[in-house]
Amino acid sequence: MESLTELRVRYAETDAMGIVHHATYPVWMELGRSDFLRELGQSYAEWEAQGVRLVVNEIRVRFRAPARYDELVEVRTRLAEAGRRRIVFHYDIARDGTLLAVGESIHLVAGSDGRARVLPEELLALIQRD
Repeated sequence: MESLTELRVRYAETDAMGIVHHATYPVWMELGRSDFLRELGQSYAEWEAQGVRLVVNEIRVRFRAPARYDELVEVRTRLAEAGRRRIVFHYDIARDGTLLAVGESIHLVAGSDGRARVLPEELLALIQRD
């Protein structure tokens, strides 16, 4: 499965050169991830209500072209790996067919207390379904 999140670049997301600041891309990836889970049928807030947290362990972003203020950008999010303790998402961020960045986020499953947990079977089945 793949989800698509469309957003318009806000002025606050740009730097003095009018280009989207590099720190914005992980925020866009988070939006994509949240939309991905919502499209599966449960929001991340619902996962949290069940005591499940996806702790960010690692984020990678490779920049290919700049985005600028007021441009319409698409974040395509797909599941790369889902296990009982680790979930990996991949992202393609583009504008009008031009790839701006590719990214990956690696998440560890934790409980509300921040300690490592295993993903409950029903959530693992939900995220692994096609």
